[in-house]
Parts: sequence; structure tokens; C-alpha cells
Amino acid sequence: MNFSKCDSLFNYGMKVSIYSAKKAANDESGVGWHKGGDRISYFGNGIKKDIMYYSKSYYTLSFSYKFTHDDDTVYFAYSFPYTYQDMMNDIYEIENDPARRAICSRKTLTKTIAGVDCEMLTITEKGEYQEMMNKKFVVISGRVHPGEVVGSWMMRGVLNFLTDPDSHEATLLRKKFIFKVVPMLNPDGVINGNYRCSLAGCDLNRRWKAPNRKLHPTIYALKKMIRTLHEERGVMLYCDLHGHSRKQNVFMYGCNNKAKPEECRMFPLILSKLSPIFKFESCKFGVQKSKESCARVSMYKELKTCPNVFTMESTFSGIDYGE
Repeated sequence: MNFSKCDSLFNYGMKVSIYSAKKAANDESGVGWHKGGDRISYFGNGIKKDIMYYSKSYYTLSFSYKFTHDDDTVYFAYSFPYTYQDMMNDIYEIENDPARRAICSRKTLTKTIAGVDCEMLTITEKGEYQEMMNKKFVVISGRVHPGEVVGSWMMRGVLNFLTDPDSHEATLLRKKFIFKVVPMLNPDGVINGNYRCSLAGCDLNRRWKAPNRKLHPTIYALKKMIRTLHEERGVMLYCDLHGHSRKQNVFMYGCNNKAKPEECRMFPLILSKLSPIFKFESCKFGVQKSKESCARVSMYKELKTCPNVFTMESTFSGIDYGE
């Protein structure tokens, strides 16, 4: 990569997300959240934190911002926010559209520790009983890590596409499969402003191997549902949507069957041919022992006959290839 491209990616990726109430209200372009800030610096500050047997430094982010309006309210954030209410608004929009509502139904997967509904959408074309019984399942979830907001922006795209009554591609998929979509696996964390944990202080994506019904209710319920669906008719694909703070591009982490290594790589390869923003070369495949309690590895071992178990990652900054 040449320096100028690297420098521009750094400047954009490291810039702070900003929302100016007066700019949003007065600007003819209707600018809401946008990237801004100058003199951006991110550096090890010399303050040490002890982790197991080695010492690691904390980091400091500093930046300058010039306020452009008097008596303004300005918000600064790591990334463009997507709240629990944003998710509910997207769901309400689907429910209020008769054409979309006909192919999408909503129910509560389970209650969280705080008593919040963990929403689940079922998306498919209605048909005769035998036709419906022949359909296999695709399961998509997101936002198990509250701070990985980009996962929700991908999920919004998933919902807009799958519930589009005018899309020929989406219609074909709905005729072939039943989609079970859980947009927000950790709503408690999102509502309370956690970055990675639930209200129990747990990283829920490290509880898939043996989730506790009371401490990790959303993981327990989703794992149980996926297992049941696979026993009934088969799960063709399970994908959990995440964000990556260091790597660029949109890519997948998949598993690996040493006897048939191509089977876990086929879907991401096809996706890379269809999408100009998905980079197959950024994907990695393996069944690491250190990841055996995460959704990807745990469900790959659980489902056995389903090679398509993925974590899809979207960068927090930008892409480093293509136009």
C-alpha cells in the first residue's frame, strides 16, 4: 500500500464520530453523524496494566475540534451509534408495511437479565404445508458485543434486503429458506452502554460452549433453538455479525475441515465474487482451542453436518482495496 493511501485511511479511520445539533438542524445537506476532528493522536501513555504474567500499556486518544455554532450541543462517539431504539424502529417499520409484514413475523426469543425482550424475526414466503416442511433454516444474529455498532448497520442491511417484497433475489431466498434473525443478542449491554459485556459482566460470545440459562439467557435460548432447528430440518448457515477495531475490510472467520478444507471456504468465496466490499483474502479459517466457547467454533462442532458457520466482521475504519 502506498503511503498516501495509508495516511488517508488513518485520517478517516481514526477520526471521531461527531453530531452537532445545530449543524443537523441548519445545514441544507442534513448532515447528522459525520467524521471530524484534527490533530489526532493515539499513543501508549506509559501507564501500565498487569495482565497475567506480562505488563501492557494503556493508550490515550487525543484530538482537537473547532466548534462551528454558538450554544450548540455536540456529541462525540467512537462510531456512528445504533441504539436499541433504532433497532425497534427498524422492526416497527417492517411491521407497519403490509407487504413486508406478510413475509416477516416477530416474536420474543427470550428475556434478558434486565427483563428486556430479545427480539427474533422469522422471514420466509408462505406456502403449502409440505413446501414449508421442506425448507431448511438460515440463522443470523448480531450485536452480541454492544460496542461493535457496525454489526447492527450490517444487520439493518440484512433486514432491508430479506424483507424487500420487490427483490427477485430476496424472493428466491425466501422461497427456498426460512430465515431466523436475532438483531441484538445483548440488548442489556447496548442499553447500558457496555462495550463488550452483558449485565452479568460476561463476554457472551465466550459462553456458547455451556451457557447458563439465568446468566446468559439469550445465548442459552439461541443455541437451544439452533440445535432444535437442525434436528428438525437442518440449518444451512449460521452467521454472527461483528465489528473489528484493527483489521480493515468486510470479511469472515470460518472453521476448517481438514479432510475437506474447501467446504468451509465455498460460501465466503462466492460472496467475494458477488460483493465488491467483501474481501476473501482477509478471511481466516480454523478451529482454534482458544475460541472453542465462541459462537462460531461451538456451533460448528454442535451442528457437525453444517460447514457454513461464520463470524462476519466489518471494519470500524475502511477498506484498503478497490475503488
